[in-house]
Amino acid sequence: MEFLTNHALEIVGFVTGLIYLYLEWKASIYLWIASIIMPAISLIVYFDAGLYADFGINIYYLLIAIYGWFAWKYGGKKDQQAKAAENKQEEGAPIIHTPNNQILPLLIVSAVLWAGIWWLLVTFTPSTVPVADAFTTALSIVAYWMLARKQVEQWLVWLVVDAVCTVLYVYKGIPFYAVLYGFYTVIAWFGYFKWLRMMKEQNINQ
Repeated sequence: MEFLTNHALEIVGFVTGLIYLYLEWKASIYLWIASIIMPAISLIVYFDAGLYADFGINIYYLLIAIYGWFAWKYGGKKDQQAKAAENKQEEGAPIIHTPNNQILPLLIVSAVLWAGIWWLLVTFTPSTVPVADAFTTALSIVAYWMLARKQVEQWLVWLVVDAVCTVLYVYKGIPFYAVLYGFYTVIAWFGYFKWLRMMKEQNINQ
């Protein structure tokens, strides 16, 4: 009972994370609601665990969740209106591949963010895991932007993030989040192929 009490907030975040994952798997716009709730909980969990970069990234998550909602709801609306009327499909941005001209910039941004966050953690916080914390935070920023743009390759970036986070959270003594991110790692792999199928069906129906 004491164990559950000590990890009560983490358990709530765990459940919210599962709901979010299901909604992301279904490519449902409502995933952005869970994307507002979970960061609010995680801010407290990560700060208590001394994961300061993860703490900071959740502020970004709250902001990008609002952007993601509007991007999914209204992105590509003009291009989709005629198709939606004919096929009775929900309007919104389609699932796409990451454009080739964005790959190198995204890699550069990821590297710069990693180095910058690493420096901030070493310089201004007592973090004991600055390298890993900065790495997962940098990639999460990029992956979340890709998700907001509905790019299928966001799943591959999350696969790396989730695998590293699983090990990191075990080390930092956050058991429920470790289990959650272990589950995320598996689902990210299958989610990638599911979105590929959804994109193929979407293109057929155009």
